[in-house]
Amino acid sequence: MFKFSGIQPGDYLILVSAIGYNKSYTGPYSAVEGQPLITGDITLKPSTTTLKEVSVVSNKPDIEVKPGKVILNIQNNILAAGNSVFDILRQSPGVRVDNSNNISIIGRQNALITIDGKPTNLTGEDLAGVLKGMQSNTIDYIELITSGSAKYDASGGGIINIVLKKGKNIGANATLTGSLAYGKYAKSNAGVVFNDRTAKFNIFGNYTYSDDQNFHDFVTGRTVNFNKVLSNYNVDYNAVLKNNTNNFNLGTDFYLSPNSTIGFLINGGVRNENIVKDNDLQILNQGVLDTTVVANSNVNRHITRLNYNLNYSGKLDKAGKTLTADLNYSTVNRSSAEYIGNKFYGPAGNYYRDSLLQNLSPSNIRIWVSKADFVDPISKTSKLEAGIKYSNVQSNNDLIFGPLVKGQYQSDPRFSNHFVYTENVNAAYINYENKFDNFDLIAGLRAEQTIAKGNSVTSGQVTNSNYTGLFPNVLLTYNYDDKHDFSFSYNRGILRPDYEALNPFLRYIDLYDYDSGNPNLKPQYTNSIELSYTYNKTFVTTLYSSIIANASEFKFFEQNDTSKVSVNTRTNLGTVYNYGLKFYAPLVFTGWWNADFNLDLSYQRYVAYPVNGNLNKGTQDLIFSTNQYFILSKTLNATLTGHYETPTFYGISQFKAFYGMDAGIAKQLFNKRGSLKLSAVDIFNTVRDRFSINYQNLNLSTTNKVESQIVRLTFTYRLGKTSVKNSTHNAGNEDEQKRSKTTD
Repeated sequence: MFKFSGIQPGDYLILVSAIGYNKSYTGPYSAVEGQPLITGDITLKPSTTTLKEVSVVSNKPDIEVKPGKVILNIQNNILAAGNSVFDILRQSPGVRVDNSNNISIIGRQNALITIDGKPTNLTGEDLAGVLKGMQSNTIDYIELITSGSAKYDASGGGIINIVLKKGKNIGANATLTGSLAYGKYAKSNAGVVFNDRTAKFNIFGNYTYSDDQNFHDFVTGRTVNFNKVLSNYNVDYNAVLKNNTNNFNLGTDFYLSPNSTIGFLINGGVRNENIVKDNDLQILNQGVLDTTVVANSNVNRHITRLNYNLNYSGKLDKAGKTLTADLNYSTVNRSSAEYIGNKFYGPAGNYYRDSLLQNLSPSNIRIWVSKADFVDPISKTSKLEAGIKYSNVQSNNDLIFGPLVKGQYQSDPRFSNHFVYTENVNAAYINYENKFDNFDLIAGLRAEQTIAKGNSVTSGQVTNSNYTGLFPNVLLTYNYDDKHDFSFSYNRGILRPDYEALNPFLRYIDLYDYDSGNPNLKPQYTNSIELSYTYNKTFVTTLYSSIIANASEFKFFEQNDTSKVSVNTRTNLGTVYNYGLKFYAPLVFTGWWNADFNLDLSYQRYVAYPVNGNLNKGTQDLIFSTNQYFILSKTLNATLTGHYETPTFYGISQFKAFYGMDAGIAKQLFNKRGSLKLSAVDIFNTVRDRFSINYQNLNLSTTNKVESQIVRLTFTYRLGKTSVKNSTHNAGNEDEQKRSKTTD
């Protein structure tokens, strides 16, 4: 029976249809003005047509935007298959990886990298080595967190949290992955992830092996104008990097009772590197070639990383109070030996002398971390968290550099040193969460005290520091209705210098270029605010702002015009003001084609402290990226992505536009237990950094190109029960490992 109101007078036929029934016309019915039209009962006959089976498959989108964070779901991402976590981050929207392998969330300083919520305690080349050894088959998703709670270390650059795979049930499973790739050189990797869970214990782990060979080209031109003489120092650097990496993770959990678990975890890796370098330096005076220095070197490096973790988790009462505790010990050991041969040629190409140099840089780092966390669910809608953490770091670095004299290498005291750095960090936090009406509130306060000592043994220079900071944060979300959500966040964070950045060693690059740390480097402090609006749980608009004091993550050069030597160092440049607007829009065009679009518009102003010059410069930046997804059949998918960043100013460097495009296709096999994925990254080979610096007495331009155009084929196969819960544990010492940078 149907009732129609407000229709025009007249006679009507009514067509009634329903799935599984034949269509039926009834009537005619006469409608009278001012009265509703009411039909009698209408009966439909079942249809004899058999409906075809319809399969509805729902996958998580590759990108999810939520208050305070962005989630990158990589399990179904074709371009992630066979790639390392490092490559995935480098290709991810909203993430920037610079020439020194520092990783940051765009609009912020260097990010804290965590695995299952705990920092890696590594930075630079060491962190890059670990992430390059972690394969995508071990990862479930990655979170880009711009507003983390107080239980996290107080990172002003936000948090990039790598979450390992998780399943559901008791049983055993394993996933096997193998990948072959080719760019300019061949590459391969293989790995296994396994888990065996019973009612009494759980054994879990993974192992990955990678064998890579890549090229790195670096071209720079530097101009020195001194005493009315114009000199040019042009460098053409080419390197072939070979490395093989073994990474492993092995752990076990024992269920002492239904409410308590004790676990042990050991993870680490061994990385062997060989780098063959060719460095041509041309020196011109007044535009006329004066000298050419051809340097050839070979670097052999061995890095071993181990981390041991003992952990406990227990529920204290029926109300749900919980206590967790961790004890960690980590080591990072590196041996590095480089032998350099320099040959000198005159303006006519005539060889006139040579020199042989040795560069040895062994290092070792020891890290102790202990932490405890308490959670009290004080009501159904609120909880209180509190915790403490203590870390102790000891970093021991040697640099032995010098020439070959009468058949023996001699140490040059100008470029050789022994540096010992120790650091203690004491931290405590309290965090409160509550849901009331249409509001969700997370608010917390973290306190951190740092006591550090840097001792340059060779020179006798000792630097002590002792500082304490308070780091509040708040995230407030408001659900206006089913279609409109708002959120506000504020946090204050700190970025302590990398251990290597505090090392005053003068590290040799070529005769006129060096790297050096700065023992007087101070930590950065960041205050950040975000205001977001989400429409229909889908479209997100975010206003953001941050102020960075003691900014130090930028390249900074000190040039001696008399000697013509340039030193790339670190300094607290000044204050950075950052304001931006972000848009995220996922769209569905057809049943087989959908896409997401990301747009980030920002304005930065760099104001240097007077000791660093008179820099006061504003700049705009626009970053656009898109991911296009195509469902070609039930078992065949394809992806096309692209990104573009406009020219922008960063620190004291003016960067040119940055852009690239990737594509991939995936086929499911063996009743969806297996998959074969083919990807092409940087299809047009356009990805490279191009920047120039014209600041104070420094004038240079650089093009930096690493191997990025790569075709990769990846096969994955799952064994056993695919819904077993793969165990993961967060050790709690990842921030200290993150900062244990050991580079040349």
